[in-house]
Amino acid sequence: MFGPFRSTKTLLGGLLWKIPHTMSSHQKYRHRKRLQSVDRVIASVFDGLKGKTEYQSDAKHLIAKYAKLPTEAEMKPLDKYTVFDRFEKGYRKSVHRTPKWTKKTQRVNPEYF
Repeated sequence: MFGPFRSTKTLLGGLLWKIPHTMSSHQKYRHRKRLQSVDRVIASVFDGLKGKTEYQSDAKHLIAKYAKLPTEAEMKPLDKYTVFDRFEKGYRKSVHRTPKWTKKTQRVNPEYF
C-alpha cells in the first residue's frame, strides 16, 4: 500500500494520457470546420489563378494535386473521421489517433478501403 510498491493509476494502467477510440462530437465539429476552411482557401486560389495566364504554367502541379481532392461535402463520414492504416484490425483508425492530424490532409484513402 505504501512505499516503493504502492499501487497507483500510473503503475496499474500504464500512461494516464489515454486517447479514446472515437472522436467526440466537438472534435468532429472542429474537424468539419477545418475541412471547410481548407476548401474555401483552395477555391479562392483557383479563382485567383483563373484570370492569370502567366501563372498557369507555374501552378500546374498545384492545380493537378488539389483538383483531385474531394471537398468536405463530397466526403463520406467514414472518410472524414477515419483513415487507412494497414496495421489496424479493420484497416481503418480514427483520424485523431494519427500524428499531426490537424495539420495534414488525409482526404484520399486507397481504393476499396
